[in-house]
Amino acid sequence: MLAILSAVALSVGAGTAGEITGFGSNPGQLRLFHYRPDSLPVPAPLVVALHGCQQTALDYGREAGWMQQADRWGFVLLLPEQQPANNRQRCFNWFQPESISRDQGEAGSIRQMISRMQTDYTLDPQRIYVAGLSAGGAMTAVLLVDYPEIFAGGGIVAGIPYGCASGLVSGLRCQLWGRDLEPTEWGHLIREAIAQTALKPQNWPLVSIWQGDSDWVVDADNAAELVEQWTALQGIDPTSGLEEVSSGYSHRVYRDSTGRARVEFYLIAGMGHGQPIDPGTAETQCGVSSDYMFPVGLCASYQMIRFWGLAH
Repeated sequence: MLAILSAVALSVGAGTAGEITGFGSNPGQLRLFHYRPDSLPVPAPLVVALHGCQQTALDYGREAGWMQQADRWGFVLLLPEQQPANNRQRCFNWFQPESISRDQGEAGSIRQMISRMQTDYTLDPQRIYVAGLSAGGAMTAVLLVDYPEIFAGGGIVAGIPYGCASGLVSGLRCQLWGRDLEPTEWGHLIREAIAQTALKPQNWPLVSIWQGDSDWVVDADNAAELVEQWTALQGIDPTSGLEEVSSGYSHRVYRDSTGRARVEFYLIAGMGHGQPIDPGTAETQCGVSSDYMFPVGLCASYQMIRFWGLAH
């Protein structure tokens, strides 16, 4: 087993970030970065955070506030990174069948990374989560479907529904114009994928969906289709969401028959392609303003972990 190759102290917290190699066959040829806060509970939760195109893993972890959340709430942060050799824009290849099948390609690499984290740390297997931005958001949807027995929750920011594309051309079409299917059709795409495995999920992950209504890269209709997909899958009426309208955004929560919140949706007024942040030191604040990180007065990473139940 190879040790951490590098450890880089970051100004956002007192923890340590670094790169790890030797985490398996790595079929998708990704890099593994991680962040460990100085203080961790035993067992600790794990959050996998997936960067967007033209980003690096550590920059995304810092700028989106994930490292701040890890310090505040005590969890290990896994930060997979795409390599330019796989995609010149550093996008995760969420649209390529060979990259997203269970235990194959990039999805398989991320699963091996999680196994390595479980070897290195005492982790709570009931509290493993994944979130991502843009291509990272689309890959988050893939991972939630590939590994519903692993993830307790997910966060999809400016992402794409699972099964929307089957190649580069259809991927661009989904990204720029979306794809309008009935809720039951979206849910069927997931059930069809699960049917190819021996899995019989008893509970689906909690899903937090985020979108700017002025996104120029990912058509905002994709978020509405994501809501339809994840509610229909769980037998929830996609029109049943209770809406809270605040200054600059709307928030809808969708509950199952027992009254438990299973899906939520934030639509940010006037926001383009990126992730909402709210720079500051208060518990509800996070992030560093940069490309694709918008200071809209709402910290998405905090709201996600709150929805998942990690903010205690």
